[in-house]
Amino acid sequence: MSRLQADHLFKVFGRRPDEAVRRLAAGETDREELRAEGTTAAVVDAGFTVEPGQIFVVMGLSGSGKSTLLRMLNGLLEPTAGRVLFDGRDLTALSPRDLRTVRSTKISMVFQHFALFPHRNVLENAAYGLEVQGVPRAERETRAAEALELCGLSGWEKSWPDELSGGMQQRVGLARALATDADLLLMDESFSALDPLIRRDMQDQLLVLQQRLKKTIVFITHDLNEAMRLGDRIAVMRDGRIVQLGTAEDILVRPADDYVASFIQDVDRSRVLTASAVMTGGATPADCPAGCGCRPVGPDTLVADLCAVAARAPHPVTVQDSDGSVLGVVPTERLLAVMGGLGARDAGDPADAKTGTETGGKAGPETGGKADSLAAAQPKKELTARA
Repeated sequence: MSRLQADHLFKVFGRRPDEAVRRLAAGETDREELRAEGTTAAVVDAGFTVEPGQIFVVMGLSGSGKSTLLRMLNGLLEPTAGRVLFDGRDLTALSPRDLRTVRSTKISMVFQHFALFPHRNVLENAAYGLEVQGVPRAERETRAAEALELCGLSGWEKSWPDELSGGMQQRVGLARALATDADLLLMDESFSALDPLIRRDMQDQLLVLQQRLKKTIVFITHDLNEAMRLGDRIAVMRDGRIVQLGTAEDILVRPADDYVASFIQDVDRSRVLTASAVMTGGATPADCPAGCGCRPVGPDTLVADLCAVAARAPHPVTVQDSDGSVLGVVPTERLLAVMGGLGARDAGDPADAKTGTETGGKAGPETGGKADSLAAAQPKKELTARA
């Protein structure tokens, strides 16, 4: 069973919201017409599922509806239409009291602007969620200290928030969410207020934590490189709608439309795409000269590493699975085409009919291991603190 499911969610602000939903669902109007009438359709027919242990990223420009969507997932905003199912339980049907219980025990949120209490020290801030739950002080301080250690803040428990750097403050917010041991983490542009170097450190931190904790995470961002780096699956939003849903490789190789294609044109493909995404059918090259020094690669080999192998081989690179079976080959011309930004069809993929991407309200094939594959591909960084 999916951990989280959004089922045909609509959120309309303004006059006659139910009538606006009916017209949108029937295709009788669009956002611009409704806006002219004084009504704002923030989210339109959004649907997806999130499997246990996945990082699900919702990506879009400002005003695309992604933050409104996130706030419907934990009941901070009531949907105009549709349902949110959490472990099979319809959150939209709960009483306010039951919903508060779910939010305090099962779902944690990490905000964009830290949201730390300036009059509480680091340990007290990290323990706040447990205090709300009524956990005894000794237990909550122990659990908060463990969460701070996971986030690289051991030794800073008695410090005050204004003594910490921005990245350290955000890690306190993350520790506060982890201390409650919630099943679902909602992260709303959590790293966007940080400078680029600290932001990347926080991404590293999240991936390393995910390897260990296997939390289910919904992560909101407007940064495409961040989405590609973190997401097991990604939903791209535009004008309140999900226009494409799939893995990072799906979106890079097979963009659903011109909007998505323009959105992804500046992504560093070599650090996202793998051999399995760019290979074609074929057997081990028969023209391999003796002593050419070539070697096969695995399906999860990043294109950045694949380029180094291809540069030394006078023939297509063979892709093998763990038992040595040949899965396909990567011709040099195809590798260059994909690196240059061409999609699977433009690069000549004979298996292009198997897209693996979606638009609208369906969930795609289950994928996992972004924390494993991307964290392994990046050197572990030393997370430094500013006094």
